[in-house]
Amino acid sequence: MGFTDKSLECSDCGNAFTFTADEQEFYAGKGYANEPKRCPACREARRTQRNSFGGYRASREMHSAVCAECGKDCEVPFEPRQDRPVYCSDCYSKLKPGGRS
Repeated sequence: MGFTDKSLECSDCGNAFTFTADEQEFYAGKGYANEPKRCPACREARRTQRNSFGGYRASREMHSAVCAECGKDCEVPFEPRQDRPVYCSDCYSKLKPGGRS
């Protein structure tokens, strides 16, 4: 079966993109029945939004902090409190039970 390049419209950004003959052959070899809906840039953007469980979530808000152990500036995914120490990832892995030494 001979494939020829096709022009498709991205469902996310609306821009036209080319679904090349090589890509069509790859899709057919994998058994994919549907053509791609998104252009390569939108596919990549969607892929980077995925978490490790295959779902999607908003970006995590990070907060600046100073490590209580080494004094290095770091970012943490929670609001630091004055009554609790904050550790950078290196110091935390040394301090936590079962962490590397």
